[in-house]
This record gives sequence, C-alpha cells and structure tokens, in this order.
Amino acid sequence: MKKSIYATALATTAALALAACGAAPEEETPAGSETTGGEETAEATEGAAAEDYLACLVSDQGGWDDQSFNQSAFEGMEMAVEELGIEMADAESQSDSDYGPNVDSMVQQGCDLTIGVGFLLEDPVQAAAEANPDANFALIDSAFSGPDFAPVELENAKPILFNTAEASYLAGYVAAGVTETGTVATFGGMQIPSVAIFMDGFADGVAKYNEDNGTDVQLLGWDKEGQTGSFSGDFENQAAGQTLTEQFIAQGADIIMPVAGPVGLGAAAAAEAADGVKIVGVDSDWYESTEYGAITLTSVVKQIGQAVYDTVEQSSTGGFSAEPYVGTLENEGVGLAPFHDFDAEVPQELKDAVTALQEQIISGELTVETPNAP
Repeated sequence: MKKSIYATALATTAALALAACGAAPEEETPAGSETTGGEETAEATEGAAAEDYLACLVSDQGGWDDQSFNQSAFEGMEMAVEELGIEMADAESQSDSDYGPNVDSMVQQGCDLTIGVGFLLEDPVQAAAEANPDANFALIDSAFSGPDFAPVELENAKPILFNTAEASYLAGYVAAGVTETGTVATFGGMQIPSVAIFMDGFADGVAKYNEDNGTDVQLLGWDKEGQTGSFSGDFENQAAGQTLTEQFIAQGADIIMPVAGPVGLGAAAAAEAADGVKIVGVDSDWYESTEYGAITLTSVVKQIGQAVYDTVEQSSTGGFSAEPYVGTLENEGVGLAPFHDFDAEVPQELKDAVTALQEQIISGELTVETPNAP
C-alpha cells in the first residue's frame, strides 16, 4: 500500500495570514467570570461559520488516487475538514469533457470555495468565477487569461502557482552529478507551462553541473532553448510513459524525470525493470507516495496540499484573497526531497554544491530563468 503523500503536513502551521471574522457582540458578564460573553460569542460564531462553510474540489482526469498532484490536493482538503470543521464536496473528472460539468456541479451545490486542480481546468473555473461573483474560486497550476492570453485578474478567483524550475534546477544538478552513463532524460505529459517549467529547471541544472565540473552530461527529452521535447500526450496512459522511458534507457539514460502525473508510474515501471536506472519524482516525494521508493533518487516536491489547506483556512475565516500564491524555495512551497536510500551514493561535495545553489536561489543571487515561470 502506498504511503500518504501528505501525512506529515497535519502538524504544519498555516502560512497565509488570516483576516478576522469580525467582532462579536458584547454581553454582560457576571462579576468574577474568567471569560467574557463577547469571547464566548466569538468562539461560537467562528465554530458555526466553519460548520456552514462548504469547500469543494474538482480533479483533472488523473483522479484522487493518482499518487501525484490530485491526491496531494485532496489530502490538503481532507486536512481542512479535520482541523477546521468545514464541509467538503468533490468531483472526480474522468475526461476533459467532465471539467465544465463538474465545476458547474460544485456551483449548484452552493460551494463557498471551489478549487480546480490543474492547468486544464482554467477555462471552466474562470467561466464559473465570472458568472458567480458571490462565490470564491481557486485554480492550481494556472493563472487566468483572456482570449488574447493577456492576464486577467478576478476578485473572486485565486491562482495557486509553483515555481518548480527552482527545485528542478537542483534535481538536474544532482542527476548530472550522480549519473554513471553520462546521460539523463526528462519528458512531460502535455506541453503546458506547469509541465515545461519542471523540464526547464532540470535542463538548466544539468547545464550548470557541466559548467562547474567540465563535464558533458547529455540530456534527452527536452530542448529548453527551442521549447521542444518528448511528451506522452496526456496524464493517463502509463504505457506511453513506459515506452518513452524504455527508449531513453536504450539511448543510455540512467536517471529519468517524468513530469506526467500517473503516466510517470509507467516510467518508473520501466526503470525498475532495467538495471541501475533511477527516477526523479515530481509533485510529491515518490519515496513516500509511490511503490517505487527503491529507485527514487529524489523528487521535486510541490506543497499542493498545504496550499489548499491555507487557501481554505483563509477563505473560511472571511479573509479570501485573490492575490496569487506562488510556491518557491524561499517560502518552502517547492523543494527537493531527501535522497533516502541513495543518500550514501550522493557525494558530500555534491550535496554541499546543491545546498550552496539553493541558498543562492533563495537570496536572489541566482535566478532560474524560464519562459514558463508563474
């Protein structure tokens, strides 16, 4: 059985600032009472507000058990239900044609906040937000845009974004430093910004390692400059991920980063069947969330669950903000997972170099450039 992607987050304090719900009416309190009537009423009001608050979640076609970003979002919402006492509704999409009806279903159920999981839900979430100004919405992995792709800001819709290029840069550097064949690879599910941004960072990390060490590690599957590369075509077909990975292995790649949701599990199956091939996971820590921990070198992690929890907490207390959230190395919204079973195989000199690069990115001394940045 897979381990929970988000089990450790239950103890995490919410990162977003909360707005007050409003002062409770004052009441007379008998002399000597330790708690004022106003305080009691405020607590009762907050509890009632939580019980009456309905937060809703719509998946993309990967579903809630994808061992990736949908599952992370669902576990963040479950934590909100458990810790905040809110109500929850959800809709699990089976195909692209489900996105619009599922978002509409949440609106019809009277959801106070509806969160769409993934870039592909941009159009239905934006349409629902524009048609229902009294309800709040959020969208993971995409901002909102007009017909000419110009950015659109909506007062009731919050983009939840992640600059994964920063953490992928570190993963690429590590992969280049650990490869035994001198060849690594990456591929995506679909060529959309939230996928290509991983691949951009990975490519730059490999290039940086080569620059620092005078090596010539080759990257298969992605040309950052041309923004062209290998894609499975969707986030469902694990056989396509397996085939792509087998092709990379045949070309000498021994470390592969699939950025393709459940398709990546097909890549991991191919890597497991080969000798000495490792995987770099994405979205969650694959050592914890999948059955492929034994071949997972590290993972580029997005704290989607915490972002969902924080957004629900903020909104349910009356402090909804449409200001975009962007996860970075600095705010720990993205990060590089531990090396787990491969820790002893990663030289200390390489670990120190990665730590130094992370510090440079956080300080602003080093900027990971990508045309797919949020």
